Amino acid sequence: MISAMAPVEVAYSQKLGPHPSYIQVAKPFVFEQKIQGQIIATGANPQREDTFRLQGVQWIDDTRRALQLPVRTFDTAVIYYHKFRLVHRETEYASTDAAAAALFAACKIEDTLKKSREILCAAHNLKTSSPSEHLAPDDSVFDGPSKTIIGLERLMLEASGFDYRNRYPQKYLIKLGRRCQLDKDVVKLAYKMMLDLYRTFAPLKVTSSAMSFACLELSCRLLSKQESLLAAFDKTKWRVPRAHVMEGMLDLLELYTHFQKATKLGSQYTIERFISIRIALNQEAEELRLPRFGEWRDAKSNGALKGLKTPVTPITPASPSE
Repeated sequence: MISAMAPVEVAYSQKLGPHPSYIQVAKPFVFEQKIQGQIIATGANPQREDTFRLQGVQWIDDTRRALQLPVRTFDTAVIYYHKFRLVHRETEYASTDAAAAALFAACKIEDTLKKSREILCAAHNLKTSSPSEHLAPDDSVFDGPSKTIIGLERLMLEASGFDYRNRYPQKYLIKLGRRCQLDKDVVKLAYKMMLDLYRTFAPLKVTSSAMSFACLELSCRLLSKQESLLAAFDKTKWRVPRAHVMEGMLDLLELYTHFQKATKLGSQYTIERFISIRIALNQEAEELRLPRFGEWRDAKSNGALKGLKTPVTPITPASPSE
């Protein structure tokens, strides 16, 4: 008699894909505590995380300039790159592969179509000094990396929740500069700051208007001019809280003070200049009692104390004799 063998049950942690009842909703904004929680959950080292983030954004910027892609493609690619890295561990991918996949997906979304081979070829030719060493997109060297990028593209869209709503704060910055009647040098400096702001997580946290006001105000403070024009501008129509503008400026100043050489604007000014502006902003935040992060939402709790040890109930004997 052949005994019927029971099917082998696979542990849930070993199964592929999320739970069948799990529903992910696309979120255009992510709070700061969510970002910090995701970094801890992925097991990333904070120092290495900053380095990899800056390297990936720099790779995207250099490659899109070589391909002569518009700035809107850069904005979209960096957003997808940030969201992807908050979900996947660093050991699961290479930073350059993730950056290439983000740029590849952004080219499709923004109708600036480029093949994966063209992106890889442009990045490769940037690293070679001699024109004789340049390769063509149809070279067999790009066969393997091209397949890797196409595979990461699906994960890139999944990490963003298939959210195709993208924002372009540069057009708000130009419009605000005209409304406030600011000089061209102030607006040009703020435009460069906006590109550096995408090296931080600020685009995930605040609106386009808040980023524009933050870059324009910081530009006025660096150049020491026209601060009164920007302060007198009526911001009620734009619905930008002061805390959000402060958060954008402080994120930029932290980037310039800690990673001065990894930015476009940091090397043009001394660190002392950035620190003096940062001290003035911190004093203003203390006077107005503004939080460091404009939107901070603590995780919901049922009121139970963490780490509380409950007494162990003794096991009831099976019979009175025991």
